[in-house]
Amino acid sequence: MKTIIVDDERLARKELTNLLKDFPEVEIIDECDNVDDAIEKINTLQPDFVFLDIQMPGKDGFSLLEELEYAPLVVFVTAYDEYAIKAFEVNALDYLLKPIQPERLKETLEKIKNQLKDTSSQSISNNKLGIQDRVFVKDGDKCWFVQLKDVPLFESEGNYVRVYFDNNKPLILKSLNNLGDKLNEDFFFRANRKHIINLSWIENVENWFNGGLMVTLKNKMKIELSRRQATKLREMKSL
Repeated sequence: MKTIIVDDERLARKELTNLLKDFPEVEIIDECDNVDDAIEKINTLQPDFVFLDIQMPGKDGFSLLEELEYAPLVVFVTAYDEYAIKAFEVNALDYLLKPIQPERLKETLEKIKNQLKDTSSQSISNNKLGIQDRVFVKDGDKCWFVQLKDVPLFESEGNYVRVYFDNNKPLILKSLNNLGDKLNEDFFFRANRKHIINLSWIENVENWFNGGLMVTLKNKMKIELSRRQATKLREMKSL
C-alpha cells in the first residue's frame, strides 16, 4: 500500500513515519510540507492513500482535495477533535487525532486494506473513474467524498457541473466535457449535451419523440436522450 504524508510540521511527519515502520505493508513514497507540492506529487505518483493534515499555512487540506485530478483514499491527521471533523461534512476514510496512537493507526490501516480490496475487484479501463472510485466535492463551506456509485446524474450549468447524490446537488467548477473524459464509459453515459447519467441508476426506458428515449432514474428524475444518443444506448443495452 503506497502512501504520501502531507503535513507542514516536520516533526509530525517524522513521528508518523516512525509509527509506520511497524507496518511493512505500507510504503511511504513521498512526503510534502505544502499543498502545491502535494498536488503535483499525488497526481504524478498516484498513491493508494494519503495522510493529510487539515490546517496548513496558505492553502489547507480541503483546498488540496479540491484541486486534485487523482482522488486517493484520505486519512486526516489533525489536531481537530471528532466533532469538528464531522462538522466539515467530509466522510473521509478515517481521521487520526494528534498525537497518533499506535492502536488507532492499526485500525485505520485495516480500513484502508478493506477499501482497497473492494476497489481492486472492479475492472477499470484506461485508468478512468468507475463506480467504486470517489471524488472530492466542495461547495462553499461544505465538503464531501462521494463514491461515484451514489451519483445518479451530472448536469451541466455553464462552466459548472451539478453533482447529484443523496439529497445534495452542489456545483463544481468543471465542464461536462472535461468530466466525461475522466469517467469510465462502462458505467456512465452521455445522455445529451447537458447530462451524464449513471447506467446503474436507470429504472425505466421508454421510446420518445423523433426516435429519442426518455430515461427514468431510480431517484425519479427523467432525462431525455437525443436520437443519436438513444441509438447508442439501445446498442449498449440491447433495447
